[in-house]
Amino acid sequence: MSDKDIMLPVTGMSCANCAMNIERALRKLRGIKEANVNFAGEFASVSFDPDKIQLEDIILAVKDAGYNVIVPDDTGDDAEQSARNAEIKDQRKKFFVGVAFAAPLFFLSMSRDLGILAAWAHGAWVNWLFLCLATPVQFYTGWDYYRGGWKSIKNKSANMDVLVAMGSSVAYLYSVAVLLFPLLKGHVYFETSAVIITLIRLGKMLETGTKGRTGGAIRSLIGLRPKKAAIIENGIEREVPIVEVKVSDVLVVRPGESIPVDGKVIDGESAVDESMLTGESVPVDKHPEDNVTGGTINLNGFLKIEATRVGKDTALARVIRLVQQAQGSKAPVQAMADRIAAIFVPGVIGLAFFTFAVWWTFTDDFVNAMVRMVSVLVIACPCALGLATPTAVMAGTGLGAKKGILFKSSQALELATGLDTIIMDKTGTITHGRHVVTDLIVLNEGLMDEDEMLRIAASAEKASEHPLGRAIVSEADARGLKLGQIGEFRAVGGLGVQAGIDGDIVMVGKPEWFEGPSLAVSNAAIRIKKLQEEGKTVAVVALNDSPVGLIALADVIRPESKGAIRQLHEMGLRTVMLTGDNLRTARKIASELDIDEVIAEVRPGEKSQKVHSVQEEGRKVAMVGDGINDAPAIAQADVGFAIGTGTDIAIETGDVILVSPDLKGVPRAIRLSRATMKTIRQNLFWAFFYNMALIPIAAGALYPIETLPGFLRHLHPILAALAMAMSSIAVVSNSLLLTRKSVDR
Repeated sequence: MSDKDIMLPVTGMSCANCAMNIERALRKLRGIKEANVNFAGEFASVSFDPDKIQLEDIILAVKDAGYNVIVPDDTGDDAEQSARNAEIKDQRKKFFVGVAFAAPLFFLSMSRDLGILAAWAHGAWVNWLFLCLATPVQFYTGWDYYRGGWKSIKNKSANMDVLVAMGSSVAYLYSVAVLLFPLLKGHVYFETSAVIITLIRLGKMLETGTKGRTGGAIRSLIGLRPKKAAIIENGIEREVPIVEVKVSDVLVVRPGESIPVDGKVIDGESAVDESMLTGESVPVDKHPEDNVTGGTINLNGFLKIEATRVGKDTALARVIRLVQQAQGSKAPVQAMADRIAAIFVPGVIGLAFFTFAVWWTFTDDFVNAMVRMVSVLVIACPCALGLATPTAVMAGTGLGAKKGILFKSSQALELATGLDTIIMDKTGTITHGRHVVTDLIVLNEGLMDEDEMLRIAASAEKASEHPLGRAIVSEADARGLKLGQIGEFRAVGGLGVQAGIDGDIVMVGKPEWFEGPSLAVSNAAIRIKKLQEEGKTVAVVALNDSPVGLIALADVIRPESKGAIRQLHEMGLRTVMLTGDNLRTARKIASELDIDEVIAEVRPGEKSQKVHSVQEEGRKVAMVGDGINDAPAIAQADVGFAIGTGTDIAIETGDVILVSPDLKGVPRAIRLSRATMKTIRQNLFWAFFYNMALIPIAAGALYPIETLPGFLRHLHPILAALAMAMSSIAVVSNSLLLTRKSVDR
C-alpha cells in the first residue's frame, strides 16, 4: 500500500518549540515517513505507511505530547472551525478576566507608590487585597502557561510557557513571601505578575486573530465548496447533500449558483466566473460539451451538467490539497530558525539566572536583581522566531492560490527566488498546442472563392481524425459553411486524404503529394515556400486532379506569451525555447517573441538532457511545460512549472502548477517567490534584532549610561511583557502585508 498523507489541526501550541516537540513525538513512531508541524497554521502534516501505523496512533502520540488534535467530522471542516472558535472564545474570556482584576490592582498599586492615595493605602490589609486581585489572574488567566510549561518540561524541552510561568511566578511568589513574613519588609509586586500575564494573554489573542488572517486564502477556497446540489433523477429534480453526488449524475445549475462538482455541460449556455481557480476576472463562455469546475459561479444562464469528478477528485479539492501541502512543508530557510529556537529558551533561562546572580552579587540588592531576572524572562520571544517563516509561507502560498499559482512545497517557493533561466516548451505552452487555419489562398480565382475552396476541403476532411483535418473543419464551421455529402473516402498515410464530394474528387494533403506530371503545383511553389518560412504547415487542395488552393495552418502563439516573455526579461531572466520543430520554424517564433535562445529539433526523450546541459553551465533553471514528454524535463529542472490544463503526469511532476494556461503565471510566481522570501528575511531580521537588542537591555546592559532615559536603564517587567507581546504581532502583521502584494507587475 502506498504512503498516506494527512493534515491534522492541532491546538495548544505556544511557540516553535511546541511544534518541534510534536515533530519529535511523531518521528519516533514506526511507519511515519515524514512529519512537519506548522506553528503558525496550527496543523501537523504527516506522511505515513498505513500498513504499519493507524491514524488513531498518530492522534494519540500528539495527545501524549501534551497537545490536542481536532478530528474533522463528516460535515467537512465544521469540527475544526468550531474548535478554533471555542479556543478564541476561551482566550478572550481569560483576557477579560485578567483585565477585570489586573486593572484595579495596577492603578491602586501605582497610585500608592506615587503617593496619590491617602495613608489608608499603606495599611497591611491593602496588600492582602492585592493578593486577592492577583491570584485569579495568576491561576486562571495564566493557568495555560503553567500547564504548557509542565508539558514542555515533560517532553525534555522548554517553550515560551516556561518563560512566562517562571517570570510571573517569581514576582507573585516573592510578593506572597513578603506578605506572609512581615520581617522581609519588602515591596510587593502583585501588579507586576498580574499585568505581565494579562499583557501576554492580550498579545496571544491578537496574534491568533492576525495569524488566522494569513491563512485566510485556504479558508476562502474551502468556503467555495457548495454544500448541496440539485440533481435530476427520472426527470424529477431534488436537492441532495454534495457528498451524495456521484459520477455521471445530471445536475442543474441556475444563474448565480455555484457549480457543485466538476462536470461537462450537456445543455444550456452561460458565462462562468472562474476567477477563484485561474485568477482571471473575465468570465468564460460555456456551451454544450465544455467542461466546468466545481466551486466556480454560473453567472447568467441555465446549465445542465453531467458530473465527471466528485468529492476529493474535483479540481477545487486538488487545489486545496496542494495549498495545504505547501503550507505544511518547511522552507530550507526555516532550518536555522528551528535550530536556534531549540536552544533559545534554555539559553534565556540560564541568562536570567546569570543576570540575577550578577546584580545581587555586585549591588547586594535582592529585589532589584529579581526584577532584572523577571524582565529577562518575559521579554524573550521565541514566538517571533517561530512565526517568521511559516506565516510568510502561508500568506505567500495563499496569495498564489488566488492568482492561480499553486506551489507544491515551500521549498519550491524559496528556490524560485534564485532562478536565472526560464526554459519553455513551445507546443501547448508558448503556443495553443493546436493548429488553426491562418491563410486561405485560391489559385484560380475565376473558378471559386475562399469559402468554396474551404468548403470542399472541409467536406473531404470531415471523415478524417487528423488534427490538421479537424482544424480545417472547425474553420468551415466557424464560417457557417454547409459541407457537401462525402462519398468514397481514402486516407493516404502521411500524405493526405481523398474523397468524393458531390460527384467531384477532392484531395487535400502535403505539397509533396502533388509533385508529379499530372498534379504539378509549380505555379504555387513560391507561395508554399513563403508560408513555410513563416513556420506554417501548408495543405494543397485539388479538385478533379487540378490544384485549386492552398490552406496554411499554424500552432498559433498565445496572445499573452509575448507580454510574459517581456516581463521575464524585465526581471533579468534569460529565456529559452525548447521544441521538436525544425530550427527555421523555431527561430521564426523566437524572433517574434524576442526569446534569447532556441533549442530546436529535440526529440521527446532528449528534453531532460537539454535542461541538464543548461544547468551544467551553472545556471538555475526553471522548465515550463504541459505534456507527457515534458515531465522528465520538468523533474530535472531546479523548479518545474506545469501548466494546469496539461497532462496529469506533467502536473504531478511539477513543483509549481499554473492553473491557467496563461504564461504570465511564470513571472507572477517568481515575483511572489521573491516577495515572500523578502518578507521572511525581514521577519527573521526583526525577530533576531528584537531578542538580541532587548534581552541585554532587560538584563541591565544600559544601566551604566546615565544619559539614557530611566525606562531603558531600568526596564520594568511590565514594559518587557508589553514588548514581548507586540513582537509576535509585528512579525505576523508584516507577513499579512503579503496578501495585499501585487504580483502582476
